[in-house]
Amino acid sequence: DCRYTCHQQCRSLVQLDCRRPDPSQLSPESSLVLPCSQNVTKAVEETPEPLTVEEIKQKIEKYNAKVTNCLLMKLSDDGTYTGFIKVHLKLRRPVTVPAGIRPQSIYDALREVNLADTTARRTSFYLPLDAIKQLHISSTTTVSEVIQGLLKKFMVVDNPQKFALFKEMRKDGQVLLQKLPLTEYPLYLRLLAGPDTDVLSFVLKENETGEVEWDAFSIPELQNFLMILDREEKDKIQQVRRKYEKFKQRLQQTLKEAGGKPG
Repeated sequence: DCRYTCHQQCRSLVQLDCRRPDPSQLSPESSLVLPCSQNVTKAVEETPEPLTVEEIKQKIEKYNAKVTNCLLMKLSDDGTYTGFIKVHLKLRRPVTVPAGIRPQSIYDALREVNLADTTARRTSFYLPLDAIKQLHISSTTTVSEVIQGLLKKFMVVDNPQKFALFKEMRKDGQVLLQKLPLTEYPLYLRLLAGPDTDVLSFVLKENETGEVEWDAFSIPELQNFLMILDREEKDKIQQVRRKYEKFKQRLQQTLKEAGGKPG
């Protein structure tokens, strides 16, 4: 009666408190439109059937035929396979790292030395926005292990639960992000999508669960956040002052050139 329209999936979640019209005047069922695939995420996705070893072999051959950067996938006799994935780091909050230690060397990596355990001093800083890290993983490597591996490579000592891995897809000119469960296998998704990162790419972001859970941060981390925010605030104030100082100089120069002449 009031020309109200909603998606079919949302109908059971909506309650109207307006005056109910006569039943004979209710809006027809056809007024409820079907969900648009561009802006509605399906709550349940069909789980594909696991591939056989022969199907995996065929897909790996097709995958490697499209690879142009020598980052090939290799199939083992037991049916598992290894390959490479690229992860875009899109972190908007600072991370916590050990302070005053040297970068990890190849020798440390081979010995699996955790340099973060060699000092109790901590500091916080922003990772470069949209940095890309390449990882060599196997088909049995889970999302949880990928997150932990990324944090270890950058010597980040924050709780891995603060981060989440997303798959980024492009469809109909739009970018779609979907959070991956910790038990998902990224290399399997890479194999199904092919090597083209425009079709599928991986993104590491903060694990957004609504409001920021400040209790998950330690006192030194919170103090570092305040210092960083204070520094950013001062920088922003200086930028605004310089901007309007330039405007002031231009106005004064224009008035000087005009020589007090009207118009």
